[in-house]
Amino acid sequence: MDFLKKHYEKILLTVVLLGSVGLLVAMPFFIKADQEDAENHKTIFLHGKVTPLPDLDMGLENQLSQRLNGSFNLDLETTNKLFNPLEWQKTLDGRLIKKEDIGSKALTIVKINPLYLILKLDKVETNEPVARYLIGVVKQAAVKVSAQHVQHRGVSLGDKANDTFELLSVKGAPESPDQLIMKLVDSNETITLTPDKPYQRVDGYSVDLRYDPERKSFPARRVGASITFAGEEYNIVAISEDEVILSAQSNQKRTKLRYAPTP
Repeated sequence: MDFLKKHYEKILLTVVLLGSVGLLVAMPFFIKADQEDAENHKTIFLHGKVTPLPDLDMGLENQLSQRLNGSFNLDLETTNKLFNPLEWQKTLDGRLIKKEDIGSKALTIVKINPLYLILKLDKVETNEPVARYLIGVVKQAAVKVSAQHVQHRGVSLGDKANDTFELLSVKGAPESPDQLIMKLVDSNETITLTPDKPYQRVDGYSVDLRYDPERKSFPARRVGASITFAGEEYNIVAISEDEVILSAQSNQKRTKLRYAPTP
Protein backbone atom coordinates (compact mmCIF):
# COMPACT_ATOMS: atom_id res chain seq x y z
CA MET A 1 0.00 0.00 0.00
CA ASP A 2 2.81 2.37 0.81
CA PHE A 3 4.22 1.66 -2.65
CA LEU A 4 0.90 2.58 -4.26
CA LYS A 5 0.62 5.73 -2.23
CA LYS A 6 4.13 6.79 -3.14
CA HIS A 7 3.95 5.91 -6.87
CA TYR A 8 0.28 6.10 -7.80
CA GLU A 9 0.89 9.13 -10.04
CA LYS A 10 3.54 7.26 -12.02
CA ILE A 11 1.35 4.20 -12.20
CA LEU A 12 -1.60 6.29 -13.42
CA LEU A 13 0.58 8.02 -16.05
CA THR A 14 1.89 4.67 -17.22
CA VAL A 15 -1.66 3.30 -17.61
CA VAL A 16 -2.68 6.39 -19.57
CA LEU A 17 0.34 6.10 -21.84
CA LEU A 18 -0.27 2.43 -22.48
CA GLY A 19 -3.88 3.14 -23.28
CA SER A 20 -2.84 5.92 -25.68
CA VAL A 21 -0.37 3.64 -27.44
CA GLY A 22 -3.00 0.92 -27.76
CA LEU A 23 -5.47 3.45 -29.17
CA LEU A 24 -2.91 4.64 -31.74
CA VAL A 25 -2.15 1.08 -32.78
CA ALA A 26 -5.82 0.29 -33.23
CA MET A 27 -6.64 3.59 -34.96
CA PRO A 28 -5.90 2.41 -38.59
CA PHE A 29 -8.23 -0.53 -38.08
CA PHE A 30 -10.97 1.76 -36.83
CA ILE A 31 -10.45 4.12 -39.77
CA LYS A 32 -10.51 1.30 -42.32
CA ALA A 33 -13.68 -0.11 -40.76
CA ASP A 34 -15.33 3.32 -40.81
CA GLN A 35 -14.36 3.82 -44.49
CA GLU A 36 -15.81 0.47 -45.50
CA ASP A 37 -18.94 1.19 -43.56
CA ALA A 38 -19.27 4.62 -45.14
CA GLU A 39 -18.71 3.15 -48.59
CA ASN A 40 -21.43 0.58 -48.02
CA HIS A 41 -23.85 3.27 -46.91
CA LYS A 42 -23.28 5.70 -49.80
CA THR A 43 -26.75 5.90 -51.23
CA ILE A 44 -28.79 8.40 -53.13
CA PHE A 45 -32.51 8.44 -52.62
CA LEU A 46 -34.21 5.97 -55.05
CA HIS A 47 -30.98 5.44 -56.99
CA GLY A 48 -29.03 2.84 -55.08
CA LYS A 49 -25.24 2.89 -55.00
CA VAL A 50 -23.48 5.91 -56.46
CA THR A 51 -21.42 5.25 -59.65
CA PRO A 52 -18.14 7.21 -59.80
CA LEU A 53 -17.97 9.86 -62.51
CA PRO A 54 -15.73 9.08 -65.54
CA ASP A 55 -12.47 10.94 -65.98
CA LEU A 56 -12.92 14.35 -67.54
CA ASP A 57 -11.93 14.42 -71.21
CA MET A 58 -9.58 17.39 -71.68
CA GLY A 59 -8.37 16.41 -75.18
CA LEU A 60 -9.95 19.34 -77.02
CA GLU A 61 -8.80 21.82 -74.41
CA ASN A 62 -5.26 20.42 -74.58
CA GLN A 63 -5.22 20.73 -78.38
CA LEU A 64 -6.38 24.35 -78.19
CA SER A 65 -3.76 25.07 -75.55
CA GLN A 66 -1.02 23.58 -77.75
CA ARG A 67 -2.14 25.61 -80.76
CA LEU A 68 -2.14 28.80 -78.72
CA ASN A 69 1.33 28.10 -77.37
CA GLY A 70 2.75 27.15 -80.78
CA SER A 71 3.69 29.41 -83.69
CA PHE A 72 1.09 30.31 -86.34
CA ASN A 73 2.09 30.37 -90.01
CA LEU A 74 -0.13 32.18 -92.48
CA ASP A 75 0.17 30.68 -95.97
CA LEU A 76 -0.18 33.46 -98.52
CA GLU A 77 1.43 31.51 -101.34
CA THR A 78 -0.55 28.37 -102.11
CA THR A 79 -3.98 28.69 -100.52
CA ASN A 80 -4.71 32.41 -100.39
CA LYS A 81 -4.98 34.09 -103.78
CA LEU A 82 -6.63 37.35 -102.59
CA PHE A 83 -3.81 38.80 -100.49
CA ASN A 84 -1.00 36.95 -102.23
CA PRO A 85 2.07 39.16 -102.79
CA LEU A 86 3.23 36.96 -105.72
CA GLU A 87 2.20 37.22 -109.36
CA TRP A 88 0.44 34.21 -110.79
CA GLN A 89 -0.18 33.11 -114.34
CA LYS A 90 -2.55 30.56 -115.77
CA THR A 91 -1.10 27.93 -118.09
CA LEU A 92 -2.76 26.65 -121.25
CA ASP A 93 -4.22 23.70 -119.34
CA GLY A 94 -5.67 25.93 -116.58
CA ARG A 95 -3.01 25.43 -113.90
CA LEU A 96 -1.85 28.35 -111.77
CA ILE A 97 1.91 28.86 -111.52
CA LYS A 98 4.04 31.64 -110.07
CA LYS A 99 5.19 34.13 -112.67
CA GLU A 100 8.76 33.74 -111.46
CA ASP A 101 8.55 30.07 -112.45
CA ILE A 102 8.07 30.78 -116.16
CA GLY A 103 10.49 31.90 -118.83
CA SER A 104 14.04 30.76 -119.48
CA LYS A 105 14.72 29.98 -115.80
CA ALA A 106 12.00 27.32 -115.90
CA LEU A 107 13.65 25.54 -118.84
CA THR A 108 15.39 22.37 -117.69
CA ILE A 109 18.08 20.21 -119.27
CA VAL A 110 16.98 16.59 -119.57
CA LYS A 111 20.20 15.28 -121.09
CA ILE A 112 23.34 16.47 -122.89
CA ASN A 113 24.51 14.08 -125.60
CA PRO A 114 28.07 14.00 -127.02
CA LEU A 115 28.49 14.25 -130.81
CA TYR A 116 31.44 12.39 -132.26
CA LEU A 117 33.80 12.49 -135.19
CA ILE A 118 34.20 8.83 -136.17
CA LEU A 119 36.69 7.33 -138.63
CA LYS A 120 36.58 3.65 -139.53
CA LEU A 121 38.53 1.51 -142.00
CA ASP A 122 35.75 -0.18 -143.91
CA LYS A 123 37.58 -1.73 -146.89
CA VAL A 124 40.94 -2.21 -148.60
CA GLU A 125 40.87 -2.18 -152.42
CA THR A 126 43.78 -3.96 -154.08
CA ASN A 127 42.67 -3.94 -157.73
CA GLU A 128 44.81 -0.87 -158.40
CA PRO A 129 48.60 -0.56 -158.53
CA VAL A 130 48.56 1.04 -155.10
CA ALA A 131 46.34 -0.20 -152.28
CA ARG A 132 43.41 2.08 -151.67
CA TYR A 133 41.72 2.40 -148.27
CA LEU A 134 38.03 3.18 -147.93
CA ILE A 135 37.49 5.21 -144.72
CA GLY A 136 34.01 5.75 -143.34
CA VAL A 137 33.66 9.26 -141.88
CA VAL A 138 30.82 10.36 -139.58
CA LYS A 139 30.64 13.98 -138.38
CA GLN A 140 27.78 13.97 -135.91
CA ALA A 141 28.32 17.63 -135.02
CA ALA A 142 28.17 18.81 -138.63
CA VAL A 143 25.61 21.40 -139.67
CA LYS A 144 24.68 19.51 -142.83
CA VAL A 145 22.48 16.52 -142.16
CA SER A 146 24.20 14.48 -144.87
CA ALA A 147 27.56 14.83 -143.10
CA GLN A 148 26.04 13.48 -139.89
CA HIS A 149 25.80 10.07 -141.52
CA VAL A 150 28.52 7.82 -142.95
CA GLN A 151 30.42 9.25 -145.92
CA HIS A 152 33.31 7.33 -147.44
CA ARG A 153 36.69 8.76 -148.36
CA GLY A 154 39.03 6.71 -150.57
CA VAL A 155 42.72 7.37 -149.95
CA SER A 156 46.04 5.89 -150.98
CA LEU A 157 49.50 6.52 -149.60
CA GLY A 158 50.85 9.71 -151.14
CA ASP A 159 47.45 11.36 -151.78
CA LYS A 160 46.89 14.94 -150.71
CA ALA A 161 44.76 15.63 -147.66
CA ASN A 162 41.00 15.61 -148.14
CA ASP A 163 38.54 17.70 -146.12
CA THR A 164 39.02 15.52 -143.02
CA PHE A 165 42.38 13.72 -142.90
CA GLU A 166 45.68 12.92 -144.62
CA LEU A 167 47.18 9.43 -144.78
CA LEU A 168 50.79 9.62 -143.51
CA SER A 169 51.93 5.98 -143.43
CA VAL A 170 50.83 2.35 -143.40
CA LYS A 171 52.07 -0.21 -140.87
CA GLY A 172 52.12 -3.84 -142.02
CA ALA A 173 51.29 -5.29 -145.42
CA PRO A 174 49.60 -2.64 -147.65
CA GLU A 175 46.81 -5.06 -148.66
CA SER A 176 46.21 -6.06 -145.02
CA PRO A 177 47.47 -3.20 -142.86
CA ASP A 178 47.87 -3.39 -139.11
CA GLN A 179 47.69 0.38 -138.68
CA LEU A 180 46.99 3.51 -140.68
CA ILE A 181 48.77 6.61 -139.41
CA MET A 182 46.69 9.70 -140.26
CA LYS A 183 46.64 13.42 -139.54
CA LEU A 184 43.38 15.27 -138.93
CA VAL A 185 43.03 18.43 -141.01
CA ASP A 186 41.20 20.59 -138.45
CA SER A 187 43.51 19.93 -135.46
CA ASN A 188 46.74 18.58 -137.03
CA GLU A 189 46.39 15.70 -134.56
CA THR A 190 48.10 12.45 -135.54
CA ILE A 191 45.87 9.41 -134.99
CA THR A 192 46.14 5.66 -135.46
CA LEU A 193 43.41 3.67 -137.18
CA THR A 194 43.27 -0.15 -137.03
CA PRO A 195 40.94 -2.57 -138.85
CA ASP A 196 39.17 -3.58 -135.65
CA LYS A 197 39.14 -0.28 -133.76
CA PRO A 198 37.55 2.89 -135.14
CA TYR A 199 38.80 6.29 -134.04
CA GLN A 200 36.39 8.70 -132.37
CA ARG A 201 36.53 12.01 -130.52
CA VAL A 202 33.90 14.38 -129.09
CA ASP A 203 33.28 17.22 -131.56
CA GLY A 204 30.28 18.83 -129.88
CA TYR A 205 27.04 18.25 -128.02
CA SER A 206 23.31 18.17 -128.51
CA VAL A 207 20.79 18.75 -125.75
CA ASP A 208 17.33 17.51 -124.77
CA LEU A 209 15.31 20.32 -123.12
CA ARG A 210 11.95 20.44 -121.36
CA TYR A 211 9.67 23.36 -120.44
CA ASP A 212 7.22 22.09 -117.84
CA PRO A 213 4.85 25.12 -117.57
CA GLU A 214 3.70 24.46 -121.15
CA ARG A 215 4.66 20.77 -121.16
CA LYS A 216 6.91 21.21 -124.17
CA SER A 217 9.91 19.06 -125.05
CA PHE A 218 12.80 19.99 -127.33
CA PRO A 219 14.84 16.84 -128.06
CA ALA A 220 18.25 16.69 -129.78
CA ARG A 221 18.73 20.43 -130.22
CA ARG A 222 22.11 21.65 -131.46
CA VAL A 223 24.01 24.92 -131.43
CA GLY A 224 22.20 27.37 -133.70
CA ALA A 225 18.76 25.83 -133.18
CA SER A 226 15.88 28.05 -132.07
CA ILE A 227 13.15 27.13 -129.62
CA THR A 228 10.00 28.98 -128.59
CA PHE A 229 8.31 28.94 -125.17
CA ALA A 230 6.58 31.42 -122.85
CA GLY A 231 5.89 33.66 -125.84
CA GLU A 232 9.60 34.18 -126.56
CA GLU A 233 11.99 32.74 -129.15
CA TYR A 234 15.49 31.72 -128.06
CA ASN A 235 18.62 30.67 -129.93
CA ILE A 236 20.98 28.03 -128.56
CA VAL A 237 24.39 29.68 -128.81
CA ALA A 238 26.56 27.19 -126.91
CA ILE A 239 26.44 23.65 -125.53
CA SER A 240 29.12 22.06 -123.38
CA GLU A 241 29.13 18.86 -121.36
CA ASP A 242 27.58 20.64 -118.34
CA GLU A 243 26.09 23.91 -119.60
CA VAL A 244 23.73 25.38 -122.22
CA ILE A 245 23.59 29.08 -123.15
CA LEU A 246 20.44 30.62 -124.66
CA SER A 247 20.00 34.04 -126.25
CA ALA A 248 16.59 35.73 -126.43
CA GLN A 249 15.89 37.04 -129.93
CA SER A 250 13.95 40.05 -128.60
CA ASN A 251 16.76 41.63 -126.53
CA GLN A 252 19.79 39.32 -126.95
CA LYS A 253 19.76 38.61 -123.20
CA ARG A 254 21.64 35.41 -122.44
CA THR A 255 20.66 32.70 -119.97
CA LYS A 256 22.97 29.96 -118.70
CA LEU A 257 21.48 26.61 -117.77
CA ARG A 258 23.57 24.21 -115.69
CA TYR A 259 23.32 20.46 -116.19
CA ALA A 260 23.51 18.18 -113.16
CA PRO A 261 22.85 14.61 -114.34
CA THR A 262 21.24 12.29 -111.84
CA PRO A 263 23.43 9.33 -110.83
